[in-house]
Amino acid sequence: MQISFFEFDPSLIPRHHSRPLIDKNNLKKYTYMSARIYREKDADMKVLKGKTFAVIGFGSQGHAHALNLKESKVNVIIGLYKGSKSRAVAKKLGFKVYDTSEAVKKADVIFIAAPDTKIGDIYKKDIEKHLTKGKTIGFSHGFAIHYGTVVPPEDVNVIMVAPKGPGHIVRRQFTEGKGVPALIAVHQNPGKDAKKIALAWAHGVGGTRGGVIQTTFEEETETDLFGEQTVLCGGVSALVTAGYEVLVEAGYQPEMAYFECLHELKLIVDLMNESGIAGMRFSISETAEWGDVSVGPTIIDNATKNKMKRALKRIQNGQFAEEWIKENKKGQKQFNKLRKQGAEHGIEKVGKRLRGLMPWIKKRSTKGAQASYS
Repeated sequence: MQISFFEFDPSLIPRHHSRPLIDKNNLKKYTYMSARIYREKDADMKVLKGKTFAVIGFGSQGHAHALNLKESKVNVIIGLYKGSKSRAVAKKLGFKVYDTSEAVKKADVIFIAAPDTKIGDIYKKDIEKHLTKGKTIGFSHGFAIHYGTVVPPEDVNVIMVAPKGPGHIVRRQFTEGKGVPALIAVHQNPGKDAKKIALAWAHGVGGTRGGVIQTTFEEETETDLFGEQTVLCGGVSALVTAGYEVLVEAGYQPEMAYFECLHELKLIVDLMNESGIAGMRFSISETAEWGDVSVGPTIIDNATKNKMKRALKRIQNGQFAEEWIKENKKGQKQFNKLRKQGAEHGIEKVGKRLRGLMPWIKKRSTKGAQASYS
């Protein structure tokens, strides 16, 4: 196969079709697109000098972006609804906190850091009427723009900065002098400075330390949802839980099942993160590696891959988004039921007890405001 590389500029792809077309009948002609990686030298923080950056919401991503940008010398304010439990947390961390509409009025750049299904209502109620010409509205995920729950006016910049990790990791790595790689995207650019603002924002939260790639709202949304559902969250959680159940049901001690199927997962993933799958295999025993290459494909087989394809199709055609939005409008009853079932599973009880025996594992609270999690 002849492979050629060139720099991929997502802005050149029509907005209605950002996925590259592949002629499956003639793969030899397929050209692989190599993305440009933006680093610290490519971002100019002067773009944000003199501007007010409003973070609407103070959850996982919101608090991380706000703190990192503040420490990068950006003037950051917080916008929250009256009665938000995050108000006290934000004030304690030294931020000026305003009602959402007031924060939008004061800001030049507005980052909506709210849950995907709530962004539409927040936008219509407190943001839309205050979006004047020249402002920039930003997101850390493309869901609201891609699925149309937010339709900004044409005279404002619309950008995205999406770190490839949870907010608490974005914050933690920033304080350690590291950085979570990030994606940027430009949906509208009437000010002709949207990309510069996105790069400065990404730099301010530490993204350029790990590398920044330009994408589109469509590509980020669909790949992100797919990864979460089939691999990173849904796939891994279901695989770990099933493995635990198989061992316990076969009569093995729950503690042994926990260590084998959950605790050691981090150790293996760390190796993959450091040097790829091949590097992980280099570090494990030959017995483990033989089991990996000979048994693994019989567990995650073509049937599983076909299910993953179906999940991707539901994301691409909007079915998943429609169902998730409806679930929220119904009060998240099914969602809360499934969340409760997961929290009550035996693996959680055994894990909590075993983690308590390891004082080097930091105890973290999942109660209260997300910004309090540290």
